[in-house]
Amino acid sequence: MPAFRPRHLCTVAAALALTVSVPATTAAADSPAALREVLFVGNNWDGTAEVLASSGDFERIGRVNVVPDKDRRMAEINADPVKWIYFMAIRNSVGEGHDQFVDDMYATPDGRSMVVSRPSFADVVSIDLATGAVNWRFAVSGYRADHMAVSPDGTKVAVSASTSNTVHVLDIVTGRQLGSFGTGDKPHENVFTGDGRYIWNMSIGEVNTALDEPWLDWTKGDRRITVVDTSTFRQVKVVDMRQRLDAAGLGQYSDAVRPAAFSPDESTLYFQVSFFNGFFEYDVAGDRITRTKVLPKNPATSEDRTTWVNDSRHHGLSMSPDGRKLCVAGTMDDYATVVDRATLQEGPLVAADKPYWATVSGDGKSCVISESGADRVTAIDFATGRRTVSVPVGDHPQRVRLARVPADWSGPAS
Repeated sequence: MPAFRPRHLCTVAAALALTVSVPATTAAADSPAALREVLFVGNNWDGTAEVLASSGDFERIGRVNVVPDKDRRMAEINADPVKWIYFMAIRNSVGEGHDQFVDDMYATPDGRSMVVSRPSFADVVSIDLATGAVNWRFAVSGYRADHMAVSPDGTKVAVSASTSNTVHVLDIVTGRQLGSFGTGDKPHENVFTGDGRYIWNMSIGEVNTALDEPWLDWTKGDRRITVVDTSTFRQVKVVDMRQRLDAAGLGQYSDAVRPAAFSPDESTLYFQVSFFNGFFEYDVAGDRITRTKVLPKNPATSEDRTTWVNDSRHHGLSMSPDGRKLCVAGTMDDYATVVDRATLQEGPLVAADKPYWATVSGDGKSCVISESGADRVTAIDFATGRRTVSVPVGDHPQRVRLARVPADWSGPAS
């Protein structure tokens, strides 16, 4: 497998500023100078996306309805018994009794549209940020769409189709499928590496059963990392973390890789797994787990694994742009914390209500977590590990992503 080329984490944010070629008369309106950096916050149960300033006070700029076609989609589901069964299964399992209308979202390079994966509707749509209308819709294979990732140049978006064990890679502007590839059971997180040359997909297996005791781990399915070449969509590497965990004497832990973060030079991968209050460090070239970080347990958290949402314990991991700090969302333990990468020493435990994701602010100074139990996002200073600000959003925020929108945008006209 060719060597991975270094890429800093801020590359994705920078790539989103790229614009398409336009006539000279309209260039000013479409140039990077006419865009502003924001945070997209997916309110999963609402079917909306909050748009916030990307740093500072994280002021609310606008809100997007990501299910403007809800009536049409529901009519299709109600007319198809198989689709209806899956729709209800999503509501009553991963949705915790709610429909899942927005999992992940990114902006198109020109900042004019938001591309959203919608689990309950098993699709990806592009929403025009000026009008709120659907530009295009791509129905994923199977019956549920999940996490996405955008390429460093901002032109491609990869989406996990969790019930068909497939990742689709789409042109972010047109929605045309550029390719697809097979994965392990229940593909989840996607990460572009090597300046966009590769995609790493993490499959998490079956997370909706009550067979959660360690001795029943074998029932959870085929969980692995699949690495593909984005020019051919052919598999170039498979990483079975079961083998790596066992080799490191860590056989008691799940091998279902959840959120993950690469170091800026992509030589090291940090990842969370099901049921674990902590994370692992993985040497990419050496193909081995090098360190384990166990984070504190909240004494108020039940030890009954069946009460942990979708087999999570901790779910959310990001790294500061300089590669010195990690930010961890301790989902079921109701806190977030900043960890020094060199020593793996955690900072203050910042109380948070079911934090479900962690990302980095536009200025790189803060970790931003989604508090899905409190309907807000919270910024934590990387330098001090302390909370700086919390901003209310919609119902059950999950994914938080950096994006760019027109500088004068304040919400769709409709």
